[in-house]
Amino acid sequence: MKAIIVEDEFLAQEELNYLIRQHSDIEIVATFDDGMDVLKYLQQNDVDAIFLDINIPSLNGVFLAQNISKFAQKPYIIFITAYKEHAVEAFEVDAFDYILKPYHEARIVTMLQKLENAWQLRQSGPVPENNSAANTSRIGQHTINLMKDERIIVTDINQIYYAAAQEKVTLVYTRRETFIMPMNITEFCSRLPEAVFFRCHRSYCVNLTKIREIVPWFNNTYILRLHELEFEVPVSRSKVKTFRALMRL
Repeated sequence: MKAIIVEDEFLAQEELNYLIRQHSDIEIVATFDDGMDVLKYLQQNDVDAIFLDINIPSLNGVFLAQNISKFAQKPYIIFITAYKEHAVEAFEVDAFDYILKPYHEARIVTMLQKLENAWQLRQSGPVPENNSAANTSRIGQHTINLMKDERIIVTDINQIYYAAAQEKVTLVYTRRETFIMPMNITEFCSRLPEAVFFRCHRSYCVNLTKIREIVPWFNNTYILRLHELEFEVPVSRSKVKTFRALMRL
């Protein structure tokens, strides 16, 4: 598997290169600090993955990803950036992952494992249309396995509106369905992209892109009303400051 790193901070570029070499079989074939140079390189070379910062010269990372997403053979795009506010744009171009700086080594290792697994599935070729389990390789890489009636339902993470803790399990809500995950909410939330899902309360995790209305509540907290759902998700007092910063309130 071949990849490139696009990062204009030398130390960050070196650290990422080191972690990739230490924890995967991915070959870093080139590194760049300028978006225009990346486009020129990709006109002559094929790669399987791109580790992409957003704040880079010439072309910012989001605009670069938008161009790359139009390629016939699209490489996996992994954003590694300090900018939370571009997360929605990242998922619109079908980014494989979105990791915030400063990142933790364990987070990088988990991402690399998922990336290599996804690439191996892609290399295995097309799968039959009626094989729902195998179809996960074609559905896209932003999926999560949810449990319902002892079945595993491969679900696009963007379909999740919120999750709620209930004793030792976590209830996960999409627009039409409820899933019961046999794990606590902390473990479940760790499987979601941190730039899109926010732990707004000790018992709740919410998809920020699904918020329709932010309603002031007592003790300077908020209630969140979501698109197409009646349930209101609370923001706890301890999470208000972070929530206000995320939503630019």
